[in-house]
Amino acid sequence: MIRTKLAALATATALAVPTFAAAQEADIVDTAVAAGDFETLVAAVQAAGLVETLKGEGPFTVFAPTDAAFDALPEGTVESLLEDTDALTEILTYHVVPGAVMSGDLSDGMTAATVEGSEVEISITDGTVMVDGATVTAADIEASNGVIHVIDAVIMPGDM
Repeated sequence: MIRTKLAALATATALAVPTFAAAQEADIVDTAVAAGDFETLVAAVQAAGLVETLKGEGPFTVFAPTDAAFDALPEGTVESLLEDTDALTEILTYHVVPGAVMSGDLSDGMTAATVEGSEVEISITDGTVMVDGATVTAADIEASNGVIHVIDAVIMPGDM
């Protein structure tokens, strides 16, 4: 049911979908749309009114949870967040770091200030990179206004 609601939201605010070949020329939002595994994230960005921001000049680094990451949240969480745009915005901006931070820029134990205002902690163990406990499953997906690192969980600011 949530996928149906999200699909309706995405259709209502239709975004141009670039081809994969054009992904590096596409902004962060269009790159996520083209990847096909971020329907929930894109719908949440739309619901929070952050599309224009993430289509903006940047650069931004986005730690992007997959649809499976959102599906792993307790039942009703996504629906509740879609109704509480302040909380949704807080969570989404916690996934964004100003500037383009490539995987080679990361080091174990470092922190990075998020757009939300808190910091995320990076850990690297045996080549596995984690952001606040979420594993980076794909890194350095370049977009015209930044970079996306795919993560396997939705990360939450400390006060949530």
